[in-house]
Amino acid sequence: MEMRIGPVAGVVLAAGTSSRLGTNKLLVDLGEEAVVRRTARRALEAGLAPVIVVLGFEASRVAQALQGLEVTLVVNPDYAGGMHHSLRTGIERVPADCEAAVVLLADMPLVTSAMVAGLVERFRQGSAPMVVSLYGGVQAPPTLYARPLFPALGRADETGGRGVVRDYHDEAAVMEWPPAVLADLDHPEDVERLRSPTPE
Repeated sequence: MEMRIGPVAGVVLAAGTSSRLGTNKLLVDLGEEAVVRRTARRALEAGLAPVIVVLGFEASRVAQALQGLEVTLVVNPDYAGGMHHSLRTGIERVPADCEAAVVLLADMPLVTSAMVAGLVERFRQGSAPMVVSLYGGVQAPPTLYARPLFPALGRADETGGRGVVRDYHDEAAVMEWPPAVLADLDHPEDVERLRSPTPE
């Protein structure tokens, strides 16, 4: 089997409106940095290159929070139409030499660089077209998609990446993570709970 040694990109989806929280959750400070910056930094630390951050709601404010990081910023003008539009926008910007892309949600602050690197390592060791993350049986990002799946992601409807995961689930490699890592920032109490120090 030919070794998969080419670059793996990162696509960070950071375009949402944070309507349930009432403020832009990507800019919430969980210690020493904004949530979106933490996610992008960990993608970089995992060796993803390039790391493409898809902006939308309050794009200029989110971009400011990313200053100094070696990321590629792209704005999805149709961000209000659903996450699948941001997914398409990000995948379209992945360079042709990349063998795969890891899609991350900017508002999952407990996902570590080691987890992301683990997906890439699993991809390089096998032939699966996709590496999915399971949290106690619940599938959620980060998800690695090999380049042959990019056209399917580009056609994704409202189900977004979930539909592609469903279609190719039988061929996917699986990484298991603790259920507690599956945490986001939808409510004010989530912010307080996640402000405690988190592992790198």
